[in-house]
Amino acid sequence: MGAGGSYDGAVAVLLRSVWDEARPGLAPVRVWRDWWLVGLSAPIAVIEGVLRPEVPWRVFSVVLTVGLVPTLLWRRTRPLAMVAVAFGACGLAALLTSGEPPGLHTMVFLVLLPYALFRWGSGREAAIGLVIVFGKVLVTGEESAGDLVGALAVLSAAMALGGALRYRARARAREFDQVKMLEREGLARDLHDTVAHHVSAIAIRAQAGLAMAPADPAAATDALRVIESEASRTLAEMRAMVRVLRRDLPAELSPSPRVTDLARLADPSRTGPAVEVEISGDVDELTPSVAAAVYRLAQESVTNARRHARHATRVSVRVAADDALVRLRVSDDGDTGLIRPSTSPGYGLIGMIERAQLLGGTCTAGPDPERGWTVTAVLPRAGWAK
Repeated sequence: MGAGGSYDGAVAVLLRSVWDEARPGLAPVRVWRDWWLVGLSAPIAVIEGVLRPEVPWRVFSVVLTVGLVPTLLWRRTRPLAMVAVAFGACGLAALLTSGEPPGLHTMVFLVLLPYALFRWGSGREAAIGLVIVFGKVLVTGEESAGDLVGALAVLSAAMALGGALRYRARARAREFDQVKMLEREGLARDLHDTVAHHVSAIAIRAQAGLAMAPADPAAATDALRVIESEASRTLAEMRAMVRVLRRDLPAELSPSPRVTDLARLADPSRTGPAVEVEISGDVDELTPSVAAAVYRLAQESVTNARRHARHATRVSVRVAADDALVRLRVSDDGDTGLIRPSTSPGYGLIGMIERAQLLGGTCTAGPDPERGWTVTAVLPRAGWAK
């Protein structure tokens, strides 16, 4: 009894969800194919009426067929109304002609109406339209059982195709939303990496300028120049990302960072520990996603070292590539007595781990046994390892 009750409840919930289902987004009003279809169907119906004198109620059949052709123009925006008009008119015509329904082969275009009903209609519209379509076929009847089964099969296939394409479109929309979410997460990581890197440089340079201003005003002026340069770079990169997010602005097609761009991290004009960059192996043929990931991981690691590596004098960036993998190692010689804030873990470390995992790689960070801190990342050379 309990199992039967739960089954009935599940069926009731399913039927309710189907009945309450909304239309699948904004349907296209009309496309050029609709006008071609209408423009061809009406003349074909007239020609068929002329060439087939054996058609019962020939003139009435031609008039009925031509009169129903315009329903194709509203089959997406008003699917239930068009089904009711078309199949209701056909059923009424069959009753008025005493069981000898008028009709031409051209009326096969009416199959598009139940298809559109299940493709673009709401759940309740589809349910009501199903009753109208099957009711017309069963009430007016066909010449034989075979004709009846064939008509029901054709109409069922049209409605099933409409429903299948409806749910396929919904699945693609969900997939597209997932892709957009992943892209936004990637942009968030890029924004964090870029802004954190440049703002850290600005903060460090500003602190140095303030400390040296009383004794050496020229050094403070140099610091202001570096701050202005870093701020300009930050604004330029942020504008490029905003253009990606804004649909009304064309995205700038600036190249993604490459492994060879790591040399910029060793800029001697920056304050803080010196950065040494060493690249070995073939890094020119890396996929853009892997090359950008290596650069961003190294950039974030160097930024963290400059922020948090106390008494550090150098930061070493090593990239080694072979036929299968790309290995990145960023280490410093700072104190390891304190846990660095970036490993709590904050957004920086989480973003680094996620960036590596999205490409099928790994990223770890931790103190060295003797001195300093090391970040290690291993990425498949071609991206995601299948």
